[in-house]
Amino acid sequence: MSTIDEPHWFKSSYSGSEADNCVEVAVRSEAVHIRDSKDKRIRPLTVTPTAWAAFAAGVSLNG
Repeated sequence: MSTIDEPHWFKSSYSGSEADNCVEVAVRSEAVHIRDSKDKRIRPLTVTPTAWAAFAAGVSLNG
């Protein structure tokens, strides 16, 4: 059963078509959740939106 409180998970458009070896992200106002698409039972890593923005900026500068 789905509820409104469940996060909406998404993958990068750069992910391969296999879709089983990816990192998924769910962005919420209070936190950003990150998980491995291979095993969704494992508790996701949670960071602040500020930390996620700094990470994303670093990846984009170095990518």
